[in-house]
Amino acid sequence: MARLSDLIIGHPEVTSFAELEKLVAHAAESGHMFIEFDVKPDYRDTPKKWEWKLETVFTRGLKYD
Repeated sequence: MARLSDLIIGHPEVTSFAELEKLVAHAAESGHMFIEFDVKPDYRDTPKKWEWKLETVFTRGLKYD
């Protein structure tokens, strides 16, 4: 299981929601079956429905782009 907090803490180079989407897609492609949204991303470009957006990215993986 991938935790959003672990992804954010483990990758301090990620500075935007768009970059976080790519990181979440890579987590899905690397074999994680589930993602836990244990924190809200604190980026200036975080959309209101960020959970839905990240769930979509995680489900589609790198095919999202």
